[in-house]
Amino acid sequence: MLVFRSGVSIPAALMAAAPRLRLLIRAGSGLDNIDLDFLRQRGLELVRIPGPGARAVAELAFGLMLALSRQILQADSLLRRGRWAKHELTGHLLNGKRLGIVGVGNIGSLVGRMGVAWGMEAVGCVEHPSAERAAAFRDQGIRLTGFREVLETADYLCICVPLKETTRFMIGRRELARMKPGAFIVNTARGGVVDEAALSEALRQGKLAGAALDVHQQEGENCISPLADLANVVLTPHIGAMTVDSQREIGRKILEIIDNFAGSGRAAG
Repeated sequence: MLVFRSGVSIPAALMAAAPRLRLLIRAGSGLDNIDLDFLRQRGLELVRIPGPGARAVAELAFGLMLALSRQILQADSLLRRGRWAKHELTGHLLNGKRLGIVGVGNIGSLVGRMGVAWGMEAVGCVEHPSAERAAAFRDQGIRLTGFREVLETADYLCICVPLKETTRFMIGRRELARMKPGAFIVNTARGGVVDEAALSEALRQGKLAGAALDVHQQEGENCISPLADLANVVLTPHIGAMTVDSQREIGRKILEIIDNFAGSGRAAG
């Protein structure tokens, strides 16, 4: 068996080098770092553990929205240098604003429910909408609608989709131009879903009020974001799921899966 996270690549060659491999456990949710075609061809079992990390990522997304809304990073930086900028910084309430969620899945639905609790109007879109899904989200206070309405009307646009061919650069120059002037964008999904060059252009032109990214097109040591010089941008190093609580829960679930597999030959027991 093979247990893996994000930040590593699981290509066909690696899996082929382990002829006795039967089970792969993704300690998280994203599958953009594994060759799924080879996995299916070999009939390998794959188990994801999306739940514990989803809560942590959703909380970080909300924290990033608050940081943008109240210019927390700028206030902290100025105060550390002796600047009492109380009358220079502009804040915005989350209450009463529209929260647009691109991808209302495990993470997106949690973000939406948090937004509703703060008095936001939550709207979202999914890849495969249905009346049943719309009703389920409506019960959570989230109105399901089309991608275009989410994009054009959100005060805060939160990206929560996985990275795959249909979502790569789905937020590009054309989509950013359609966003509401003065809106904020938060990406806690995957680098490559948002075109960072186009986002940089939109921010420098004053089209958007700010952006926060936990995921980036280029990640790792010595990678500097093209947005790093902008004061209205918050950047974090892919720490969405990195809470002690979430990682402990993931660890417990991994042990349960391994025990079931050892006892029955199937991860689900």
